[in-house]
Amino acid sequence: MIIGITGTLGAGKGTVVDFLTKELNFRHYSVRKFLAKEVERRGLPLNRDTLTDVANDLRAQHGPGYVSQQILDVALADGADAAIESIRTIGEALYLKSHGAKIWAVDADIHKRYERVAQRASETDKVSFEKFVEDEKREFSNIDPTKQNISGVIAMADVTLTNNGTRDELYEQIKRALLK
Repeated sequence: MIIGITGTLGAGKGTVVDFLTKELNFRHYSVRKFLAKEVERRGLPLNRDTLTDVANDLRAQHGPGYVSQQILDVALADGADAAIESIRTIGEALYLKSHGAKIWAVDADIHKRYERVAQRASETDKVSFEKFVEDEKREFSNIDPTKQNISGVIAMADVTLTNNGTRDELYEQIKRALLK
C-alpha cells in the first residue's frame, strides 16, 4: 500500500506518518528530505523558500511528477507499505495515483496549525504568523503544474482527515480510513 500524504502547513502530516510507521510498519519517504538534499547539494540555505524554489526548478526541468517519481521508485524497490509525506503538486499526486497510490489529506484550523509549527521550531518553521499565512497562500493554489497547489491536491484526496482535536482522535480517523 502506498499513501501520499498532503495537507496544509502544520496540519499533522507527520503525525499521520508516525502512526503509519510505528503502528503498521509503513516506511516513511519524505519529499522535504529529498529536496533538502538537493538544496544542500546546490549550496543554498535551507529554508521554506529555497525548498520551494528547488522543487519548482526540478519539476520545471523534469516534469510535474518528477519528485514523486524519484521517491516512488525508491519505495517500490524497497517493496514495503509506504507513506510519502508532503505531496504538494497535482502532478505529483497524479503520478502517485497512476501507480496505485492513495492520497490522504490532513487539515486543521490555521491557528492550531501555526501553534504546532511554532512548537516544532525546526529551521524552516521559525516564521511569524504573517509569514506562515503568506507561505501557505503561495503554496495553496497555482495553475502552473510545476508549482505547489495544495488545494488542488487536497481536492484529489481519497481520504481527508481533520486534525483539530487530540492525537488519539486523529489516530481514530486514520484507523477508520484504513478500513475503507
